Amino acid sequence: MSDPIGVIHGRFQMLHLGHMEYLLAGKARCERLIIGISNPDATVTRFSSASPHRSLEEANPLTYFERYEMIRGSLLESGVSREEFDIVPFPVNCPELLFNYVPQKAKFYMTLYDQWSLEKKAMLEGLGCAVEVMWQRTDADRLTSGTEVRERIRSGQPWAHLVPPFVYQYMTQQGIDQRLREKA
Repeated sequence: MSDPIGVIHGRFQMLHLGHMEYLLAGKARCERLIIGISNPDATVTRFSSASPHRSLEEANPLTYFERYEMIRGSLLESGVSREEFDIVPFPVNCPELLFNYVPQKAKFYMTLYDQWSLEKKAMLEGLGCAVEVMWQRTDADRLTSGTEVRERIRSGQPWAHLVPPFVYQYMTQQGIDQRLREKA
C-alpha cells in the first residue's frame, strides 16, 4: 500500500539522472509526491559544515523557477501525471519554515550519501516527521552529481547523457548552459 502523500527534497542545481531515479522512486511509494526545492533563494540558504559547498553562489547558479521548470518537464516527460505531484520551496536550512510548504504528516523520503544527508534526516525526525530512507550509498555509487554536470557545462565537455532529455533541451533553449559557461 502506498502512502497518500510523500515529500522529497533537494537543491536540484542541475536536475540529472540520479535525481530522476530519486524522484521516481519516491513517486512509486505514494499517491501524491511533493517535491521540495531547497535553497529556493539566498534569504534561506545557510552554511553547513557538513556540506560547505552547498551554500556557495557558484553551487547555486539556477533560480528556483528554472529548477521548478526542469523538474516539472522531466516528470511529465517520464510519464508522471501533473495531478500526482507538486513542487514547492523547501528551506531546509530554516526548519522552522518547512511546514509552511509541506504537510508535517506526510512521509519524507530520503537517500543517504554523506554527513549532510544524516544531518537532514536527524533534523526532520527531530521535527516529528516520518522519514523513510529509500537507499544509502556512498558518493562513489552516485550516477552523477549536479557539480559534475555544472563543471562539464562550464568546461565545454559533453553533458547531455547525464540529464533527462527535457533538461538538456530546456537548458540550451533558455541559454542557461551559455550563462554557466560565461561565469566559468
